[in-house]
Amino acid sequence: MSRERVLTNARIVLPHGTVHGAVRVVDGRISSVDEGSTRIGGAVDLGGDYLIPGLIELHTDNMESHLRPRPGVQWPSAMAALVSHDVQVAGAGITTVLDSICCGDLHKDRGRSELLRTSVEAVREGRAKGVLRADHLIHLRCEICDPDVVDLFAPYADEETLQLVSLMDHTPGQRQFTSLEKFFQYYRGKHVNWSDEEFRRNIGELMEQQRRHAAPGREAILAMARERNVPVASHDDTTAEHISQADQEGIAISEFPTTVEAARAAHEVGIGIVMGAPNVVRGGSHSGNVSALELAGLGLLDILSSDYVPSSLLHSAFLLHQKLGFPLHEAIATVTSNPAQFLQLSDRGAITPGKRADLACVRDVDGYPLVRMVFREGERTL
Repeated sequence: MSRERVLTNARIVLPHGTVHGAVRVVDGRISSVDEGSTRIGGAVDLGGDYLIPGLIELHTDNMESHLRPRPGVQWPSAMAALVSHDVQVAGAGITTVLDSICCGDLHKDRGRSELLRTSVEAVREGRAKGVLRADHLIHLRCEICDPDVVDLFAPYADEETLQLVSLMDHTPGQRQFTSLEKFFQYYRGKHVNWSDEEFRRNIGELMEQQRRHAAPGREAILAMARERNVPVASHDDTTAEHISQADQEGIAISEFPTTVEAARAAHEVGIGIVMGAPNVVRGGSHSGNVSALELAGLGLLDILSSDYVPSSLLHSAFLLHQKLGFPLHEAIATVTSNPAQFLQLSDRGAITPGKRADLACVRDVDGYPLVRMVFREGERTL
């Protein structure tokens, strides 16, 4: 017996515009989209609210903040931490989330690499037990200067849910930290126990580590991802040269480019440009990099990511519409169909017959998009 649900009296955000109408869902897939309301018995009246595709989040550190809620505190139950994170992302209208998990670390005393196994196993368990509201996939963030990064990555290269690999280099003098002063400001806040002498010593050690391990680490991770047709992202691209290298390597996505130069170069070669939703909501980068709104205004933004604030994802899309005049369907595409395209998730991301019925009902409350209902494959999860 087929499962059917009809959502009516909605402003439906379609790939090419917004219409007032109804969506019929059969067995977890969108069956039809019809303009005008319906009198079908049992139809769910959305009261004129927006009906949008469920959001697709490709980079969030939010699970880690639940696993490690305070410095030095490891939450006793990884499953409890994952479920808490899951409730938060579902409440933000996110139906597909790539949990960004660190693979490798420059600062061994921070212990983030220890979270790799725990995090992946928690996602496996949550999916197997069917307790998660959102569809949780894995994004491995590889710190290519860690001497152990290849050995850390290899056991998870064939993970069924591995959907994205990103290549990071957070060493001083590189990318986001081209300025050593910026590196000093950022990490001094995280390592308040370092003396000036210790800090200088660590910078020297990290620069030597980068010289020895960055190129072979990058090459090895890329090779394993290519063999498995897993999309790869570069991280914190700063120059046109960074993008040229990424293009030659077949990289699909540029995460958080720090300059207009890098973003423009990515756009010219068809590499997807991801910027942080908090950057949009706050009106600028917290670390002094290029403004996401500036890039959007220049036509140099494809995808938004909530990064560290799940609720910012939908809010930022609406701000593109309100502040920059993006047509609403184009703004919503930055958090739905565009990430689906670059992640090779062809079964979701748009309200189109045949796609998964991953949907969110959203009410505009004084300019803020309030998520009222969420459906994953036609089943209500919120």
